[in-house]
Order: sequence, then C-alpha cells, then structure tokens
Amino acid sequence: MSKTQEDSFDFAVIGGGSAGYAAARTAVAEGLSTAVIDGAEELGGLCILRGCMPSKALIASANAALAVRRAGEFGVHAGLKHVDTAEVRKRKRALIADFAGYRQEQLADGRFTLVRGTAAFTDAHTLEVRLRDGAIRHIQAKAFLIATGSGISVPDLPGLADAKPWTSDTVLDAAEIPDSFIVLGGGAIALEMAHYLEGIGREVTVIQRGRQLLTGMDPDLAAVVEKSFRHRGMRVHTGTALVSVSTGHSRKSVTYTKDGEEHTAHAAEILLALGRRPAIEGLALESAGVFVEHRHVAVTPAQQTAVPHIFAAGDVCGEIEVVHIAIQQAEIAARNAARLLRGEKASECMDYRLKLYGVYTRPQVAAVGMNEAEAAASGRPWKAAVYPFDDHGKSMVEGETEGFVKLIADTDTGEILGASVVGPEAVELIHTAAAAMHFRSTAKDFARMPFYHPTLSEIWSYPAEDLANG
Repeated sequence: MSKTQEDSFDFAVIGGGSAGYAAARTAVAEGLSTAVIDGAEELGGLCILRGCMPSKALIASANAALAVRRAGEFGVHAGLKHVDTAEVRKRKRALIADFAGYRQEQLADGRFTLVRGTAAFTDAHTLEVRLRDGAIRHIQAKAFLIATGSGISVPDLPGLADAKPWTSDTVLDAAEIPDSFIVLGGGAIALEMAHYLEGIGREVTVIQRGRQLLTGMDPDLAAVVEKSFRHRGMRVHTGTALVSVSTGHSRKSVTYTKDGEEHTAHAAEILLALGRRPAIEGLALESAGVFVEHRHVAVTPAQQTAVPHIFAAGDVCGEIEVVHIAIQQAEIAARNAARLLRGEKASECMDYRLKLYGVYTRPQVAAVGMNEAEAAASGRPWKAAVYPFDDHGKSMVEGETEGFVKLIADTDTGEILGASVVGPEAVELIHTAAAAMHFRSTAKDFARMPFYHPTLSEIWSYPAEDLANG
C-alpha cells in the first residue's frame, strides 16, 4: 500500500492492551493524532483475555469450592460432589467476552486509527505494518509507544518440549482438568494456578527454584502461604534446581535437585509458570536505535527509550508486571510525547513509592511501598510492626486466622514507608494502607483514623499504634 497523508500521525502505539489503550486515550486527550497497531487474533490484551480477569474468574470458583469443603466448621452440613470445570469455563468465557467486547468497542470508537497488523520499525520514525490480509502499510509518526506486553518464558530444560507442558493459558480455557499437576514456579501466576487446581480437587506439587515462594516479597509473608499450601495437602519444594522432564505412558515426571540430592515428582500434567518475557521479537528495535537491556526495553523514569521520541510501557520495559503500573507508565509516556511535540521537556516521571502488588492465593498476599529489605537498603531509620489475624476478632469469627498485617515506618518522621498483608482479603485490605501512604500519613495519624468495628480493616490500627508509641 502506498503511503498517504492518513498514514502520518503525531503518536503511534504498538499494542492494544491495557497500556496501549491507556496511552492512546491519553494522547487523544492531549490533542495528538494517534494510531494503535495491534495484530493479535483477538483484541483486548493480556489482562482481559489471558491474565487478570480470567484467572480471577476461575479462582472465584475454587474459593466457592473451598467454602463448601470448610462448611462443617461453621455448623453447615454440605458436601462437595464435584466441580464442573466445563461450567467453570463457560462462566469465565461469558465474563471475558463481555470485558473484551467493551475494550474492542473502545478501540474502535473513532477517537484514533486502529490498524490491525504486526509492526516493525524500518527507521526511528517509520513502521512497516503487515496487515492481517497480508498487505503492507507504512506508518510514520513523530512519537511512538512500544506496549506489546509479554509472553510465557520457556526454559531450556531437557525433555520439557516433548512433555508439551500446560501454561496458564491452557488452564484458563480448559474444559477438562487432569487429576494431578506439577507446577513449575513459585511466583504469582504459579501460586494462583496451584490454588485454583487444588481448590477444585486436584493433586498439586509446586517446585520453586528460589529459596522461598514469591521471590522479592518478605520471607515471612511467603512462609505463611507455603504453610497453608502444605496444610491443604499440596507438596511444596523450594530451593531446587531443575534437571530434566520425562514423559511416560500416562504420567509425566520432573527431576530436580534439592540440598545436593536428586528427586523426581510425578503427575498427569506439568504446568509451566516460570515467569514471562517481553514480547519484542519482530519489532526490529535495532532499526530504530532502541536499546534492550536484560531482555527488557531500557527506559528512563520518563518512559523514554534511548531514542527520546520512542517510549515504552508495561511488561516490555519493566519487571513489575502488573496492569495498574503499565497503565500509569503509558499515560505518562503519552503526556511526555505531547510535551516533546510542543517543544517542551519530557518532564513527568514514574513514582514507584506506592507500588502495589497482590496475589490471589488462599491466603491472599499483598504489599505496597517498601518491604523490609528495601527499607534496610534505603538508609532511612525504620521499624516494622506486625499484628496477627489469629488475635483479631473479625477474622476469628470468619474462621480466617492465617497470616498477619505489617507496617513499616520511618522512626524519625513517623511516615509509613510500606505495608503488607498475608491473610483474608489481603488484596482489598492493602488499599487502606495505600491510601494512608498516598497522603504521606504517619503511623500516629493512621492509628488515630476511625475504623468501624468489627471489620477486617481495623486490624491496621494495632501495628500503627505500636509504631506510634515507639
């Protein structure tokens, strides 16, 4: 297709997921003519189609099953006959179709030009886009955003390819679920899938390479999850090195070493959940002069790459692979692109002070701000205070006594630096602390805040009081 005037834009976004859409919406509001290029078979992005939303739909079914399994503790005599996984998938598909349909309407509502194709840079101002019908279209822009997300990371492990492992994508759309799984990985995706599978009655073995589950979070949080998983009957192995995978007549096996000894786990299927990698293959970033560091697109705090008018956001450029951060990065990138086009400096930068993270296991885990290792490395004087759910009235009457809440504060200023929860509704509870941190609350201010009684939320008042009283 020959180049026409309509093929030239102020801002071109590569990727139509949550980050890409947020950037396009923001750019249009800034007055930029904008194009979004996405060649995926279905529009919507990872979060809606194969990540946040479908996984939580499945986990809701697992939580319902667990509630029935525990009903006798509350004097309710009910029996769990079985979980109809075909019905679980049917419900999930209906929800996701609704969410994806709305996003597709937003992408095609005329505010910007939607180009359905796969893009590659030919130079720092031009994309060659192979359209879905095979035609070629060239798009020029004054500024760009790379927001192509991530794909599943597959390690070079002998026998793994022959075993045809499941991934989270497989689990999320399976009508039938085998009776047992070996889950490779100990991060959020691995543990959420393990929780779902055990919740619907499957036998689960988790093999994690790191010394703890949930690498990067405080070890005491991870220890509660590990203990709970073991109590539910899951086998959990940490501090391992994967050796090989083998496939038999009806079972698959993973051989690993732990503390110098070799072990083998067996199951009907293997679930591969060892992380994700940026989806940058085929973009020809070298043609535009964009630099890649440790497999990620290198960016400044203003989301600029090595080429100032080319920005990046989301999984392609950072290791904090959560949607709200990707959206923040994308919106900042779009506003900075508008500044550049007005002849100004790209002055807005990401602030990770309130970085939030949540894991929908049972118990749930969530954190905001600094953890203990980060507080220690910050050079600031600090102190942590903890309060357990097994001494908290509302959690006790609900039978949800695993875990604790933790606050970290600067001992000189009193400012809350971080908070974490492992326990009931942790991903909801963390926002109470996040709101306080947003306004730079001190522990004393937080302790004075009124909490309704009895609630789970009021548990925050106890570590806040401990910190406020020194």
